[in-house]
Amino acid sequence: MLFLPCLKKKKSPVPLGRNIFQKHTLPVQQNYQALLETCLKNKRLFTDDSFPAHISSIGMGPLLKKLPQNLQWKRPHALHRSPVFYAANRKQLDLCQGFVENCWFLAALEALTFHQDILAAVVPQNQSFERNYAGIFHFRFWHFGEWVDVVVDDRLPVNEEGELVFLSSVYKNVFWGALLEKAYAKLYGSYEDLQIGQVSEALVDFTGGVNIRIKLAAAPPDLWDILTRATYSRSLMGCHTHLGVYFLSVSLPCIQTTKVLKNGLVAGHAYTVTGIRKVTCQYGPENLVRLRNPWGKIEWKGDWSDSSYKWELLSPKEKILLRKKKEDGEFWMSLQDFKVHFVDLVICKLTPDLMSREDGKKWMYSLKSGRWVKGSTAGGSQGFCNGTFWMNPQYWLNVLPAEDSKKSLGSCNVVISLMQKHSSKHRNLAPHLFIGFSLYKVQRIAFPFLLSPNRKASSPSKLKLPPAFFARHQRVNKHQVFLDEREVTHDFHLEPGVYVIVPSTLEPQQESEFILRVFSRKHVLRNIFLPGVNDYCFFNIIKEIVDRYEGKIWEAFFTKHFEQNPEINAVQLQRILNNISWRNFQSFRLSFSLDACQGILALLDLNASGTLSIQEFRVLWKRLLFYLEVFQKRDTSRSGKLDLVELHAAVQETGISLSNEVCNLMAIRYGDPDLKISFESFVCFMLRVEIMGEAFRNLTQDGKGIYLRETEWMMMTLYS
Repeated sequence: MLFLPCLKKKKSPVPLGRNIFQKHTLPVQQNYQALLETCLKNKRLFTDDSFPAHISSIGMGPLLKKLPQNLQWKRPHALHRSPVFYAANRKQLDLCQGFVENCWFLAALEALTFHQDILAAVVPQNQSFERNYAGIFHFRFWHFGEWVDVVVDDRLPVNEEGELVFLSSVYKNVFWGALLEKAYAKLYGSYEDLQIGQVSEALVDFTGGVNIRIKLAAAPPDLWDILTRATYSRSLMGCHTHLGVYFLSVSLPCIQTTKVLKNGLVAGHAYTVTGIRKVTCQYGPENLVRLRNPWGKIEWKGDWSDSSYKWELLSPKEKILLRKKKEDGEFWMSLQDFKVHFVDLVICKLTPDLMSREDGKKWMYSLKSGRWVKGSTAGGSQGFCNGTFWMNPQYWLNVLPAEDSKKSLGSCNVVISLMQKHSSKHRNLAPHLFIGFSLYKVQRIAFPFLLSPNRKASSPSKLKLPPAFFARHQRVNKHQVFLDEREVTHDFHLEPGVYVIVPSTLEPQQESEFILRVFSRKHVLRNIFLPGVNDYCFFNIIKEIVDRYEGKIWEAFFTKHFEQNPEINAVQLQRILNNISWRNFQSFRLSFSLDACQGILALLDLNASGTLSIQEFRVLWKRLLFYLEVFQKRDTSRSGKLDLVELHAAVQETGISLSNEVCNLMAIRYGDPDLKISFESFVCFMLRVEIMGEAFRNLTQDGKGIYLRETEWMMMTLYS
């Protein structure tokens, strides 16, 4: 809702029975390790009384009406003879939505699976149904500024046939997704409380990151560049379709009647963005976006869908490696169609570098908690013209130029996020208020007391900016927006200096707790207190973030080379790889031969041009960093080579399942006379395994075999 200069509304009635401020209900704290050890010692399986195997954990609303008769709760050992908690060698997209209408949660979860290090922080991997099994599991979520550990037992709701009624895996013996959904339901009150939500909320809960929301109808001209940077950095992406008028209703086994448009998209539905690709057609290049329906079925039917004629415009190799002719919910569409058929794009990053024009890798993160209280700090917005806006909590922000930035820009990138907390144990019983914040530039001469670095926390009342200040000064964010969403985020480019942030609800006298987060290269964030009013015990976090995967430094390096040569050949690829200062690799000097570079180019050159574009090089670079990390971890002797045992361990570390025979064969093909593999050979070996595996999965109809024309066979075997 847009801010109105002087919005008149009737005073909201005071809810009955609310004489004191209702604080946010904290999640139940349980010690996973202590509970596990107790269960193992007593030789009994854990039962979680705080989230019992009872209808109360499902909820008492509309969800109950959708569930099958004779609902039961069973542990995975009763559902499958060999249950597995997490299968590292499975492909990411193996989860299916159940009766809970939480496509937003599942879309975010599937985005999470593309980043194994972030996933491991949410889903601790040292859990299983075998070693130290006691029917207890735990997961970690970022919950309003803090990482909380949520413990659950493994009793899951099933129907009479023993099938999971909520989230499940296409691999029936894998249960990490179902247990994580249960933990998330416990965190927010019940399964019923997951019925309504947004991808952006779950992305933040999984990462503690910052969201960037792009309205696709008014997408910036550099949208493709933003998508490219997001894809090749540590970003998670989701999107929503328009509500629209549906074309037909489809009833799925685990999902109520759905609204499917004529083009195959589901109206008002969340999707995961799983990749991008610039392809070379006969008429020129085209930008494609790959998406997935979290249902695992029902796909886009337009251009670049599985059955589209457009695939015939590509080279045989490019078509084989990109096109999937199977109903798995994943599909491609052009960037133009993406902007037309989807409402918004949500990108969640651990740092806000995506939209920044500054150099450097270090970011400062500050978090302050506060609350709006009736009669003291619940002043509402300026649009109500009641003179109470100044009573809202105020935060002093000093934006400083970054020390590690090579460029001296006139402005600094600052991201401000305001998040409201629900007061009820059940997430959906506390509707979101309309919230927003105002940002004001403060003149140093007018308010010199704000600049004192030694100012005490207990500030005198005169330090709070008075009504006259807000009457005389304009907001920096002139187009202020109040949204009835959990979080409101805005990206600013601010000159170094002093600012004041005023978070507020749209209407006065509305109560809630909130957290305020600020990200920038360098800043100082402080509360401005009013004695007798701001007596709330504030929760503060100040820390520095260094994103080790951030690509701005490398991006400048790549751009330098590709500006001179938009496409590079094998000789130029060799020169680039051998001139890079490989960080964290000091055992010996890495060197790539021309033969290896020719092999790498042949594997990644999908359009058979004999060269690599910057897009294809980014794919290579991301894989190189991952392979290097795995190689160093498994090279225990620090010899710069892997023996057969280490090679097997390294391949398993990448999440790929290969037989001993195939590993031994590849060691003969790529190894030295002693069957030892250098990093250069490991890269060629892993790229071939990944690309040939991807080709097989795209072409197979039954998972057992494939059919290829002679020209396709030649392309995949001779030129790779």
